[in-house]
Amino acid sequence: MNNSERRKLLYDIIFGTDTKFGKLFDVILISLILASYLLLMAGSVKAIETKYNQIIIAFEWAFTIIFTVEYLTRIYCSPRPLKYITSFYGIVDLIATMPLYIALLFPSAHYLLIIRLVRVLRIFRILRLNNYLKDSNILLSSINNSKRKILVFFLAMLIFVIVLGTLIYIVEGPKNGFNNLFISVYWAIVTMTTVGYGDLVPHTVLGKGIAAFTMLLGYCTLVVTTGIVSAQFISDAKNRTSSNNIKCPNCGQVDHNEQAIFCFNCGAELPSLKK
Repeated sequence: MNNSERRKLLYDIIFGTDTKFGKLFDVILISLILASYLLLMAGSVKAIETKYNQIIIAFEWAFTIIFTVEYLTRIYCSPRPLKYITSFYGIVDLIATMPLYIALLFPSAHYLLIIRLVRVLRIFRILRLNNYLKDSNILLSSINNSKRKILVFFLAMLIFVIVLGTLIYIVEGPKNGFNNLFISVYWAIVTMTTVGYGDLVPHTVLGKGIAAFTMLLGYCTLVVTTGIVSAQFISDAKNRTSSNNIKCPNCGQVDHNEQAIFCFNCGAELPSLKK
C-alpha cells in the first residue's frame, strides 16, 4: 500500500461516517472522550485521588497520547490539512490535547481537560442529526451578526449599573454595608440580573425604590437582548432557505457558501452545481 492509498484509507475511517469502520472509529472515539471525562471527575474526589493518584495520572497520559496521535493522523490524511486545522473541530481537537502538557508547567490547567467533552458533538454526525447542527449554526451566526447591537446594548447597561450603583451608595452609604462604589456597582449588577444573593440589602425607603427600579430594568434587558438575537435568527433562517444546499458526499454537512469548493467541516471536495 503506497502513501496515497494509506492516506485515503485513513481519511475514510477517521473523517467518514458512511462506512462501517468510520462509524466504529467515531463510536470508539466518543467512548474514550467520555471515559476521560469520568476519570477527570473521579480525580476531583479527594479520597479517590489520594488512593489511586498514580493510576489516574497513567490513564490521563494514555488518553492524551491517544488523542494527540489521532489529531496528528487527522492532519496527515486530510486532503486540506490547513482547512482542517483552522476548522471548528480542528481547533477543538487541538485544544483537547493540550491541557495535560500545559499542566506540566501550570498544575491547575489539569482541569481544562473538560474541553474534551466538546468533541462529543461529533455524535451529531454519527446519528445523522445534521438538522440539529444546521439550527445551531444559524443560532451562532445570528449571535455573531447581532454582536454590534449587543455590544451597544451592553455598554448602555454598563452605564446604567454604574449610575444606579452610585445612587445606592449615596442613599445607603457605608452604614448599611455599601462601603464603596465598587461594592455598590456589584450590588447593582446582582440586582439587575435578578440573581439577588442577598448579601447587600437597602434599608431606606429611597434605597428600596432604587432596588425596585433596578429589578424591573433587569427584566427589560432580558426582553431586549432576546429580541435582538431572535430578530436576527429569523432573518438568517430566511436567508439560509434561499442559499444553496450542497451536501458533502463524505460527512453529510450542508449549508456551504455558494462559491465553496471544499467542505468546511472535513475538507472533502464538494459536488459542483454545474451539470
